[in-house]
Amino acid sequence: MAGSQRYFRYILFAVLALVVIFFISASSGVGPGQGYTQKASDLLKGQGSLYQGSGSNSVPAGGAPDAGQDSKVGSGSGSNGDANPTLDSDVKSAAAPQHTDPSSLPPSTNPHDTTSPNPNAPSLHAGQTPPLGQKAPGPRMNATFVTLARNSDVWEISRSIRQVEDRFNHAYNYDWVFLNDADFDDTFIKVTTALTSGKTRYGKIASEHWGFPSFIDQEKARKVREDMHERKIIYGDSVSYRHMCRYESGFFFRHPIMLEYEWYWRVEPSIELFCDVSYDPFKFMADNKKKYSFVLSLYEYVETIPTLWDSVKGFMKAHPEHIVADNSLAFLSDDGGESYNHCHFWSNFEVGNLDWLRSKAYVDYFDHLDRDGGFFYERWGDAPVHSIAAGLMLKKEEIHFFNDIAYYHVPFTHCPTGEQVRLDNKCHCNPKNNFDWNGYSCTKRFFEVNKLPLPEGYEKEQ
Repeated sequence: MAGSQRYFRYILFAVLALVVIFFISASSGVGPGQGYTQKASDLLKGQGSLYQGSGSNSVPAGGAPDAGQDSKVGSGSGSNGDANPTLDSDVKSAAAPQHTDPSSLPPSTNPHDTTSPNPNAPSLHAGQTPPLGQKAPGPRMNATFVTLARNSDVWEISRSIRQVEDRFNHAYNYDWVFLNDADFDDTFIKVTTALTSGKTRYGKIASEHWGFPSFIDQEKARKVREDMHERKIIYGDSVSYRHMCRYESGFFFRHPIMLEYEWYWRVEPSIELFCDVSYDPFKFMADNKKKYSFVLSLYEYVETIPTLWDSVKGFMKAHPEHIVADNSLAFLSDDGGESYNHCHFWSNFEVGNLDWLRSKAYVDYFDHLDRDGGFFYERWGDAPVHSIAAGLMLKKEEIHFFNDIAYYHVPFTHCPTGEQVRLDNKCHCNPKNNFDWNGYSCTKRFFEVNKLPLPEGYEKEQ
């Protein structure tokens, strides 16, 4: 009996406590922590508007294209009229969802928002990259990304596209041109088209630009490859690598698709961009009268170019009219041009002017080197070929070093020098991996030749 009474008292006390809690909560219109949190339903609505668009007809500015219609967002020209999509497929993925206008969202009352930029702020900070899905204001240049790739490279180039889109092109929507010596397959086209925000175009390389020219002694070239293989020179026995170097040196800018553009940004498979690119490098180049740019420089492998400089000196003698005053010969040579010091800009990253590459000066230069046969009798790379041309035929101020475009291509890293640069551009590279001030880099020489002050903090990275 005593136990039953004890249980009854426990139940009575519990009921009374619930009644008291009910009256306390009902007497107040403010829930606990309301000044510091949003309702879960509001957060879910925000996610819905960000990822699903603001309505059933949500499309990017300009509307969604009809099936099969050009959806060019940049300033490059349209299709060349070829019906074969593997030669020039002007296709684009489905319309991206619109994002909620940040100015329409209620202001946050969280005092901790001041510790970092409020993501709901209606305007961007100077130099800040627009969030994914938002476009940068202003005009676009007549420019494109360009990639030389095979069908088997699809997943490696997908990684590169994702890097470039997330760090830069989602806000600018520039075109992307893919070139191949074979037809691109459906998988390559579908995957790359889905990943890019601009128009994708696919070009097939002419057979005469990807093969042995008639003036090359192929038996001599074969013996050279065998010798380089024995000496374990990288790519020394590769035929396709030589075709690639020759094509990048003298033909990619003359492909029918590329003739429609003025500026290019070269992108290779499996690269990484470590920082946001918060401005338009194409416009920067044009506004500042630049024609060639780089992020990494180094010394070329001597065994691959033993007679390259002899060929260059033959060109200079034959065409003195193409050698400009105030050039960068001092970057290339330590003795006034008698010999080559092997410094070059690493050409797997380039932002440059196509009109310069198509100029008579550059074409004469390439034709002279090509006839000398070093692409096949040795293993001349497009990096020293481009670099020597820029060093001799451009004024010093027409070549630019992009410190703030952080880049990786195996095995070298360019991580921007200067902590504030890295913080401002949301970089995730380790400055200890920066190659720029390594003894095998030529970047310090570039600064010295141009009488430029070295970036603040460079001495900490040597």
